[in-house]
Amino acid sequence: MQLDIKKIADKADVIVNGYAFTKDGEVIRVLNLNYINHAAVIRDGKIVETNMDDIENEIVMDYYTRNKHFMEEEDAKVL
Repeated sequence: MQLDIKKIADKADVIVNGYAFTKDGEVIRVLNLNYINHAAVIRDGKIVETNMDDIENEIVMDYYTRNKHFMEEEDAKVL
């Protein structure tokens, strides 16, 4: 099965430096759009599932922490 990167990017709530962050209920799904086999799941501000190495996990969490306010409902308006 081939991933449709454009569809994933379009559905993402936030894209930061090639990482697509998509809110899915109580979790945030993260996909590295440059290396689509690198993914993570964030729940309650912590990575609970991942196949990324420790350095990439730190990068993802830094991007998430700095940009999670853009995923809030009131910030998700299309202008």
